[in-house]
Amino acid sequence: MILKRVSVIISTFSIDRANYVASCIKSLRKQKSLPEEIILVLDPDEALLEFYKSCMPNDVKIVVSEGYGLSYARNAGVKNAKGEIVAFIDDDAVADETWLENLVKNYNDPRVAGVGGFIKPIWESGRPIWFPEELDWIIGCSYKGLPKSKAYVRNPIGCNMSFRKDVFEEVGYFRVGIGRLGKKPVAGEEAELSMRILEKIPGAKIVHEPRAVVCHRVPKSRTHLKYVVKRSFYEGFSKALISDRKSDLINTLSTEEHYLKYLLKNAIPSRLKHFPIFGDLCSTMVIFTSMSSVFMGFFIGKFSLKLKKQD
Repeated sequence: MILKRVSVIISTFSIDRANYVASCIKSLRKQKSLPEEIILVLDPDEALLEFYKSCMPNDVKIVVSEGYGLSYARNAGVKNAKGEIVAFIDDDAVADETWLENLVKNYNDPRVAGVGGFIKPIWESGRPIWFPEELDWIIGCSYKGLPKSKAYVRNPIGCNMSFRKDVFEEVGYFRVGIGRLGKKPVAGEEAELSMRILEKIPGAKIVHEPRAVVCHRVPKSRTHLKYVVKRSFYEGFSKALISDRKSDLINTLSTEEHYLKYLLKNAIPSRLKHFPIFGDLCSTMVIFTSMSSVFMGFFIGKFSLKLKKQD
C-alpha cells in the first residue's frame, strides 16, 4: 500500500525569491499524486514573514524557523509536518508532475528510510563550455557519475529528497552548523543525517530514484570559476566537520572515494583522449581545480577542528 500523506517542505530566506517560490508551489499543485500539505519555512525575520503572509495562498502552511540557515529551516518543517513522509524541494526548483508519485512508491519497501531523485539544471545563461557534468553537484544538481537507474545510495541530494518522518524521531534532526546559511555555500547536512539513519536503524536503505525529477535553476552567479572554487572548498570543509563525528573515516567518505575514482579513471581520461579540443581541455582543468579546492577545504577543516579541540 502506497503511503499518501506527504508533507512537502520548501524554505526561503529572501523576499527576492518570491517568484521562484510561487513557481515551485505551482508545480506541486500539478502533481499526479498531490501532497497532504505544502509547508513554507522562513528565516526568523518579521518583514519576511509579513511579506509571504500577504502573498501566499491560504492552503500553504507558513512556519518560522528557530534560527537562520537551511538546517534550522528543514528541522522546523519536519516538526510541523503532518505527513508520514516529508519531502524537500528547493525554493528555486520546480517538480515534474510525477515527482511525488515516483518518490513515494519506493516506501512500499519497509526498509526504505529515505528516497532522493534526479535534479536537472536550468541554466539561466547557458552551460559554460568549461563546466563539466561531473561537477553539477556544485550547482545543487545530479552529476555524471551517479547511478543511472534506481540504486541504494548513502545519501540523496538536498534539492530533491524525502524521508519517513518517524526516522527523525529515532535518530534526530538535521545537524545545524553544517548546512547552507544564506549565500554561504556550506553543505552536508543531508549526508550527515543519512549516515546516522544507516548507522542507527538496522537494515535501513536510502534509494536513488532517477524517475523522480525536479528542475533546478542555475543563476549566472554560479557559472564563474570563482564560485566553483568556493563551493568546492566548502564541500571539503563540510566533509571534515562530518568526518570528525565519525570513527570510521573510510566508510564515512566511501561515496567521495568512489566519485574520486570515477573522475580519475573515467571522466578525466575520456577528455584527454580528445585533446587538444578546447572544451575538453578546459573542463579537465576545472575538474582538477575543483578537486584541489575540495582537498584544501578538507585539510583546513581538519586543522581548524584540531585547533579548536586544543583550546
